[in-house]
Amino acid sequence: MTATSDAAPHRGIADILYVRFQVEDLQSQAQFLRDFGFFVEQVDGLLLARGTDANRYCYVAEQGPNKFVEVGFEALSRAHLEQIAAMEDAPVEALELPGGGAGALLHDPDGTPVRVVHGIDQPQPIEPPSRPPLNSGGQRHRFGERVTFSSGDASVKRLGHCVLYVKDFRTSEAWYKSRLSMLTSDEITGESEDKPTGAFLRCNRGEVYVDHHTLFLINAGRSGFNHAAYEVADWDSLLMGHDVLKKQGYEHAMGIGKHLLGSQVFDYWQDPAGFTLEHFTDGDLFNEANGSAVATPEVAFSSHWGAGVG
Repeated sequence: MTATSDAAPHRGIADILYVRFQVEDLQSQAQFLRDFGFFVEQVDGLLLARGTDANRYCYVAEQGPNKFVEVGFEALSRAHLEQIAAMEDAPVEALELPGGGAGALLHDPDGTPVRVVHGIDQPQPIEPPSRPPLNSGGQRHRFGERVTFSSGDASVKRLGHCVLYVKDFRTSEAWYKSRLSMLTSDEITGESEDKPTGAFLRCNRGEVYVDHHTLFLINAGRSGFNHAAYEVADWDSLLMGHDVLKKQGYEHAMGIGKHLLGSQVFDYWQDPAGFTLEHFTDGDLFNEANGSAVATPEVAFSSHWGAGVG
C-alpha cells in the first residue's frame, strides 16, 4: 500500500543536529562516549561530543538528574530559522553553547523541547576511517593488499535520527510537518487510521537525498525519549564498535541486525545514565519524489537478518 508524498509549506530543515541530556555522572558518561566512538571535550561543565563530520557537537550533556533535555535541528538558513520561529512566536536568540550561532526554542504538543539552530561555527571534518576495497562473491576489487584497522576505526560520523514517544500521534505528526516540513517515509498501521502505531519521518530537501528517517514518532500515549542513532563509516566500524563496548562491559540493548524499513545495520547500547544510543550504517536515502508508504507493525519492527525489534 503506497501513500502520496506530503506537501510541505517550506523546506527549512537541513538535518537533525544533536540531542541533549542531563546525567548524574559526567565522568562515566564521558568515558562511555569515547568508547562509543565520539570525540569528547568538557567545556564549562558541559560534555560535548562530535563525530568526524564537520559539526561542533552532536551530543550534549550537563550535570543533573538523568533526563532527556532537548533535540536540536539545523535550519537551512537564518531566514528559515526565523520563519520557523515565527510560527511559534519564539524569539531567535544567541546560543550559549560553544560554537555560537542562533536558535529558537520550540515545544512540541507534548512539551518536548525542540531547538532549531543556524550559524554554529563548523570545525574542520576529521578524516573518517577507511578500508581497502571490499571483495564480494561476485566482484573482486582488492588485489595484493591486506585489510588493516586502527584503534580509531569505530569513530562516529554524525547523528542520524532520534526516536520519541508521543501522546497523540496525529497531533504530533501535524506539528512536526508544519514546523519542520517533514515528510512521511513509512507510516505504521495501528488499531485504526486515526491511531497508527507511528511513523518514520524524514527531512524535505526537495531533490536532495536524505536519510530514510530523521525522526520516528511512536504513538505511545505518553511522551519521552526512546533512542538516538549515530552513523558510523561502515559495517567494520559498527562491528569493531560492538567489540569495544562489549569488552568494556556496557549493557547491550539490541542487535546486531538489519532493519526492514530504512535498511540500516544497527547495534543498540545503553549508556551509564540508562539512555539508549545506536550505531548504524548502510541506511536508505530518499528524496521528496520517493513519496510515502504504509507498513504493518510486523514489518516495521522486523529485520532482514539478525536480532530484530519484534
